[in-house]
Amino acid sequence: MRKLIPLLLATLLVSGCGMLYRQPIFQGNLLEKTAVDQLQAGMDQHQVMTLLGSPSVQDPFHHNRWDYVASQRLGRHGAPQVKTMTLYFEDGKLARWEGDYFPEQDSELAKNSVRYFGPNLAKDKDKKKRR
Repeated sequence: MRKLIPLLLATLLVSGCGMLYRQPIFQGNLLEKTAVDQLQAGMDQHQVMTLLGSPSVQDPFHHNRWDYVASQRLGRHGAPQVKTMTLYFEDGKLARWEGDYFPEQDSELAKNSVRYFGPNLAKDKDKKKRR
């Protein structure tokens, strides 16, 4: 019993200090900067979807508008940061886009995942047909 009380006291002190790891939370579409840089006016919806992926919000009342929404929260008490990139189509072709996104988040996530989980993540491999 005497050993249990100091252990509980130490656990309470350490848990309140913020010394425990709190994993960052990322949700939504994390767009790559290289993909967004390739956007061009006049691209059709299929080309945009191939480049950026499916949008996180497709409004059923506005078929000509796609919203790519992403949020992140870093740290224990950090407020979530939300960024939205909106694409506008006219007659099925990309007319314009506006908004903001997390441009370097994918590369930063890859670096952090190697640091925390090791180099054993899936890698792109040359796919050669064996005969």
